[in-house]
Parts: sequence; C-alpha cells; structure tokens
Amino acid sequence: MPTINIKRDVLFRALGKTYSEDEFQDLCFKFGLELDEVTTEKQLIIREKGLDQSNEASEEIIYKIDIPANRYDLLCLEGLTLGLLIFLNEIDIPRYTAVFPDKNIQKIVMTSECLKVRGHIVAAVLRDITFTQDSYNSFIDLQEKLHQNIGRKRSLVSIGTHDLDTIKGPFLYDAKLPNNICFKPLNQDKEFTGEEIMNLYATHPQLKQYLNIIKDSPVYPIVQDSNGIILSLPPIINGDHSKITLNTKNVFIECTATDLTKARIVLDTIVCAFSQYCKQKYTVETVEVVYPDMQVFHYPDLKYRTEEVECKKAIKYIGIKQTAEQVASLLSKMSLKTFVQKNDKICVQVPPTRHDVIHACDIYEDIAIAYGYNNIQKTIPHLSTIAEEFPLNKLSDQLRMEMAYSGFSEALTFSLCSREDIADKLGYKLENLPVVHISNPKTLEFQVARTTLLPGLLKTLAANKNMPLPQKLFEISDIVLKDNSTEVGARNHRYMCALYCNKSDGFEIIHGLLDRILQVLEIPWVIDNVENGYRLRAVSDPTFFPNRCAEILCYGKVIGKMGVLHPNVLSKFDLHVPCSVLEINIETFL
Repeated sequence: MPTINIKRDVLFRALGKTYSEDEFQDLCFKFGLELDEVTTEKQLIIREKGLDQSNEASEEIIYKIDIPANRYDLLCLEGLTLGLLIFLNEIDIPRYTAVFPDKNIQKIVMTSECLKVRGHIVAAVLRDITFTQDSYNSFIDLQEKLHQNIGRKRSLVSIGTHDLDTIKGPFLYDAKLPNNICFKPLNQDKEFTGEEIMNLYATHPQLKQYLNIIKDSPVYPIVQDSNGIILSLPPIINGDHSKITLNTKNVFIECTATDLTKARIVLDTIVCAFSQYCKQKYTVETVEVVYPDMQVFHYPDLKYRTEEVECKKAIKYIGIKQTAEQVASLLSKMSLKTFVQKNDKICVQVPPTRHDVIHACDIYEDIAIAYGYNNIQKTIPHLSTIAEEFPLNKLSDQLRMEMAYSGFSEALTFSLCSREDIADKLGYKLENLPVVHISNPKTLEFQVARTTLLPGLLKTLAANKNMPLPQKLFEISDIVLKDNSTEVGARNHRYMCALYCNKSDGFEIIHGLLDRILQVLEIPWVIDNVENGYRLRAVSDPTFFPNRCAEILCYGKVIGKMGVLHPNVLSKFDLHVPCSVLEINIETFL
C-alpha cells in the first residue's frame, strides 16, 4: 500500500477547513483511507537521510496517509483534496476534456528501432498552467509514486515531463546505439553518451536501480525534438534543456512503456490531477502519435464509460437498505456520477481518473465506503455451514505431529533462495531444473523459488552448529516448479523433508522414519507389485553419496528420494558432519 506525505497546512488550505488530528483521521477512515502517522519534515529527513541533512528542514507538520494500491488518482495532494471535497459535497464532480488544438497539434513519430526496447509511447500537453512551489513539488512527487507503483520501478512505464516552450515539434521517438547518443542529463553541466550515462549513474542512490532495464539492450530509447535536441533517455533520466521550472507555462508529458494500458492510466492520472491549474480547468491538449506501421493515435482520450448496476443486487451484497436515489447519491460522493433509470437500475459514469473501477464489485465497494462500514448492521448469516479443514493441510498437520513424536524439530525456511542453493551446491545444472526465476530480485539470496526443501534445512543446520548432536530437523511446506500447462506458468507441491545429522550418517534413522510415516498412512511395504504399496530403488544422484541413495516408489510413482548427502554438498553449505536426508511429495497420499 503506497504512502503519501502531505504538509498539513497546505492540505487544510486546499480543503478550506482546519481539522483536528482525530477529526481528519475520522474523515480519512470514512473515505476508505488511513492516517498512518503524524510527523515533521525534519523527522522524516533524519529517518530517511540522516541527521547531517536535516539542518535546513522545517518543523512543519507532515501527514503520512496510506492510499489503496489501485487508487492512483489519490497519490498526490491535488487528487486527494479533490476526492475529499467531492466526498464532502463541497464541489461538483469535474468533467475532464481532451481537446484538439486549432492548429499545430503536437506530434510524435515512432521508429521501428524503439520497438526493440520500449514499444509504446503516449503523450499530452498541459496548456497555460501555473505552478506554485507546493504544486510543483507535488507534480514531481506524483511521477515518482507512479513510477514505483503502477510503473513497477519504471520497467513498465517511465514518465518524461518537459517545458514545451524550450523545444520544438514534431518529436521523434527513436532508439540508437549507446555511443551515438549525446545529450546533457538533468542537472548536469556537460553532455554524455549513452554508455557514459550508465557509468555516471552506476552509483547514484536513486537512478542506479533503473539502469538494468536497458543496460543490456543493443539500442537505447530516446525522445528528441525537430532540432535534434534529446529530451529524455527513458527510463533513466530527462534532459536538462527542457526541464520543468516554476515559470513553466506549457508542459509536454510523454510516457514510454512496455505496457500500453498502464501507460494510458499513468498519463490520465497526471493530466487529470494537474489540469486544475490550467487556464481552462480540467482541459488537456491531445498529442498525435504515429506508429512505425503508420497507424495514428491521439492521446489522451480521457474516455468516460458507463456501467449499469442493479440497485437491489448491490444493496443485497452489502447488506443495507437504500433506495436507488440514495445509492446514486452515495456513488456521486465517490466521484462516480450516477443516474437512476427504470426498474431501479443505476447508470454509473466512470471517469478517466477511476481506472480502479473494473467490475461491478468495485462499484459495490464504493457504495459501502460512502455508506460507512461502521453503519452497516451486523447480522447472523441465514445459512449455517460447517467448516472443514483443507485435506492437504490436514494431512500436513498430522505428519507434523508424527515427525515430532519421532524426535524431529520443525524448521520454517524461506520459499525463495539463490540459484546456487538449488543447483550448483546440490550438484545439478540450473538449466535442467524446472525453476521459476524472480525478475529483478532484491538480493542474491532470493533469485528463484525453491524446487526442494533441502537447502533451507542445510542452511538452518549451518546456522546452529553450536547445538549438540544429533540434530534432527524437518520441514513440511510447498516447493514451486515451473509448469507451462497452468495459467500462471508454475505449480506448488507440498513436500516433506527430514534431515538427520550426527557423527555417523544415521541412514538407518531416516529409513526407519520413512517406514514409520508410511506405516501410519497404512501403505504397505511390497517387493514385486509396487502398485499396491511402496518400495525402494537404487539410483545415482549427485546430491548423495555414491551407492547410498534410493528413490521411493509409491503406488507406481516416484514420490521422493532418501540417502546420505555427498561430502561436496555438505562442504558447500559449510558443514562437516555426515547427514542423511529424506524428501517426499506428500500430495500422493491424498
């Protein structure tokens, strides 16, 4: 859930009223938000940047407000105050309009080269805008919030804003070789090539995290004007030539993206929030975009769409009693202009600011928020049902009890691990494993989803070397395997892994544990007909000591392995004591 920091006095001036802390907290709750913290600008800077940089900070009160992740329109002061004023019935819902200029419409021409890196661009112009210091800061802050939220750290969408009076259209969206790019980045005093920019910002505290998005690409995307001046190198940084200042009157906004839908949401959010500062309020000038195949599009379209909802169905879902007119009034408080039609159907007009409204359930939620969750009468369900534990979880709990009876201690380890943990350290090749990789992992320890529970137990063992021997650990949890036949491309499997560590390998302990588990599950030991029980089969596996590993066959399927770990595996996990391991898929027993 994103959090926005807003100066209290600026917020109250925009709302036209002063609230106590409790009153504003209550207002936020009624609107579906949460006042997370009340602090000061100086305390924020000390917390984020340290005491040394807090000398010039003021003691002005800051409200930290939690915003729902899909309410992009509330991520800035302008959107928040507008939503609150409409909720309080202080102002009417504005009508946003995209207009074509009488002449000289701004145009962006795309080349086929940019399709190799970021294949979409949308743009708009805010004409005759007037910035104050607070609105300018809010304008910059909203861009960063959108970058981190819907833009997924600029990997999906990156925003460029420019002073239109310093550049000249038509504009070109192109991609060039890094050494063929030469421009002056924001707040720099000389020009750099694309490769030099990568080196320049390699240690930058904020920008270094975005370099990998295009660093390995053969070409880098650029936006330039008709004079050849480069406006931006998305998604890294804008140019210094066209930077926005307090004196800027006409703002040119371009959003490059790998996802067109998200780019349009970002553009709509920015222009709707800040068009209130234009001379013609809530009016945005469109920009023409010409794709390489000569298709022509105009952005933003600021489309309104209508949704029909049955009033009776809505109030039944929520559990309230309201007339269709009252429901329409509640939705209008949530910036959704609503009209009552025949048969108590309500027609909801969804504005371009409310991209979070996708389904009728989103409309029901807004009705509940406007009505007040605390005002909904508590009732006992009309149907009585008996809860039942999920069979796989029930089996897991039963096996946990049996493992505890056998003297094993349970461990809970991370579901993510490094590539080396599941491949190199266990003697496997990564490319031969059905591994789910994490894109842009936060640390080297969390690069992939685990395909086995064994690395987690070995790490736990390595972290507890000072504990007396023998050590007996187990874990019953999910692993993740790549599976292209599923909708998400991966599948979870519930595994049980047990580890015995002592001065001798204790293979007989692990073997006995397997026999005990399958005895409790009433699965008999068989020699010939494996379809009716379980048996062992010798197998060679690089994780285990030669000739000390066996596959476990149950009902004709291989459900796991058991054996003595190879010394190379132990040394890679910084262990020097023999270990035996059992790992099986317990979903077979359901």
